[in-house]
Amino acid sequence: MAHQPHRAQGGPPLGVLGVVTTMLFLMGIVVSTVLADGSTFPSPFGAEAEILRHFTENRDAVKVNGFLHFASAVPLAIYAATASARLHNLGVRAPGATIALAGGLLGAGMLALSGLFSWVLSRPEVLAEPALVRALQDLAFATGGVGNVVFVGLLVAGIAVPGWLAGLLPRALAFTGLAIALLAELSTLALLVSDAAFLLPLARFPALLWLIASGFLLPRTCQKKVTA
Repeated sequence: MAHQPHRAQGGPPLGVLGVVTTMLFLMGIVVSTVLADGSTFPSPFGAEAEILRHFTENRDAVKVNGFLHFASAVPLAIYAATASARLHNLGVRAPGATIALAGGLLGAGMLALSGLFSWVLSRPEVLAEPALVRALQDLAFATGGVGNVVFVGLLVAGIAVPGWLAGLLPRALAFTGLAIALLAELSTLALLVSDAAFLLPLARFPALLWLIASGFLLPRTCQKKVTA
């Protein structure tokens, strides 16, 4: 019986995974805002009274937010593993594929932790302790904000660099990814300067859109020799 040549598996469709994680994340924001009658998840830099009021009066909204953001971390982790494997299958031997895997898994882990911290914030026993509420909110912000965005930036960079060097992605898309990744890393400043928190959404949402676009455009099979 003739031996059949091994064919690398492409894995689940990256573009679809990007769409699913983005939709779940956005649903967490939209649905929780609707349930809270237009009140959004409060900033940790806001007034303590307003923060406590939001969590006390909108327990269901906070719970749904935590659930959906935890759920969005799952396809993000699968995206990172699939993208890394695909880059390897395409012949990429530079560190980019490993950086994408590490960044994506850490970003997904941070987002999952943020979702779990938000879920805990919906518990009535926790809401009876104002200091605990503030601590958990800070943790939710640190993990789901800076922690998630910075590491997703590494995922973007890990795909964009070999995508550019090996010609796997359109040059304009690859350069856009590098700019988004740089912005994501700069958002670390939000841990030192509260005014820098505006960098988080400026990096997060373009990064999610970029992951969708690159997921659909990254080839499954190598058409030419890869040198990256």
